[in-house]
Amino acid sequence: MTSDVLTPMLALASWTLFMWVWMYATRIPAMKTAGIDPQDAAHPGALNSLPAKARQVADNYNHLHEQPTIFYALMVYSHLAGTADVLMAQLAWGYVGIRVLHSLVQATINRVLVRFLLFATGSIMLVIVAARNILVA
Repeated sequence: MTSDVLTPMLALASWTLFMWVWMYATRIPAMKTAGIDPQDAAHPGALNSLPAKARQVADNYNHLHEQPTIFYALMVYSHLAGTADVLMAQLAWGYVGIRVLHSLVQATINRVLVRFLLFATGSIMLVIVAARNILVA
């Protein structure tokens, strides 16, 4: 395995776009079924009446724009600072795998304890990446 940490970034960005498609594939039909005018979505809470399955996918899409921003920043830093090594790449791919699993759990069975364990595992991976960068710098 190489020390490439940019390819995992591309993979997670691509997964996020996949979830975007999945979100609209579930949200638009659910809005039509519920008789929700798209303009009503401009108001907070207007989509709370959608079925859980449609909301879960949308919630996950939003989550992919939260903590992963730290991942992207750390990977860019690691690449530019020259601290990206094989372990860093393994952590990057591990984080991507954890986020994909988190998405699948949230969008399907939505078990909070499982999601929390996946989130915590990914968070620990990010802490390790940050700490390694701090110690090497």
